[in-house]
Amino acid sequence: MTALTSPSSAAGAHRFGVLFVFAAGVLWSTVGLGIRMIEDAVVWQILLYRSISMTLFLYVVIRLRSGESPFAQIRRMGVASVIAGLSLVAAFSGGIYSIQHTSVANAMLLFATAPFMAAVLGWIVLREPVRIATWIAIAIAIGGIAIMVADKSGSVALNGSLAALGSAFGFAVFTVSLRWGRTGEMLPSVFLSGLFAIVVTLAVCKFSGLPIAIGAQDGAISMGMGVFQVGAGLILYTLGSRSLPAAELALLSLAEVLLGPFWVWLFLGETASLNTLLGGAVLLVAIAGNALSGKRRKPPPITAP
Repeated sequence: MTALTSPSSAAGAHRFGVLFVFAAGVLWSTVGLGIRMIEDAVVWQILLYRSISMTLFLYVVIRLRSGESPFAQIRRMGVASVIAGLSLVAAFSGGIYSIQHTSVANAMLLFATAPFMAAVLGWIVLREPVRIATWIAIAIAIGGIAIMVADKSGSVALNGSLAALGSAFGFAVFTVSLRWGRTGEMLPSVFLSGLFAIVVTLAVCKFSGLPIAIGAQDGAISMGMGVFQVGAGLILYTLGSRSLPAAELALLSLAEVLLGPFWVWLFLGETASLNTLLGGAVLLVAIAGNALSGKRRKPPPITAP
């Protein structure tokens, strides 16, 4: 049976989608503050405990919402859920590796190519049109990030740059996978990504000789990040993805880049440079302009796998 959707309800769904995805970016932006509060744990240990708490949190949320195990939903949804989960792990691990092997400025700039990748993938895989206003907003956003990193310097390693591009591609694939599987419940794919991440981080800790046990404070902060910074953020992002094109999803999530420096300045007194403030302002204009520009056209129907 075909359901008819009125223009007003479609517009309302779009507004809620923008709100949810922007809120997800706000939650993601707290990662810098959380890591600044960590005393001794290294990145892979933080990611391990963050993934454990995120997976447990999502398991409870999925059980409460659907009344069934997420594993049953994963089996029913099939390949789209697995692709989304694996691509998100690639985004996490590639991002960590890139920051360890190249300058933060270079890594952040390459992360910002995700909207371009998502737009191209959405067009190829989903036949989803990209508005001219969105393309302009993406260009403005990239220009803003370029301003933010223009006064920073550091060595640029090829492997780190490739990992940053791989991270951006992983997040773009995750974005498009959510759109591809929107007729089903995609939250289990995020739960699945947590399981994949636990396996990956355990393997890294094992082969690199890192201890699994960490301090109580570091563990509490890491697990808190898994619930609030990652888990809740990804739930909001997943819900918002149902009513937004892939290019808008990736662009709105760039709020993370704008707000990240703000939180550490507000709570820890870590100041931002003039370039960061100017670039952040340009980025905010791009996000707001894209969200408010024109009338949104309903995307074409997508056939579930």
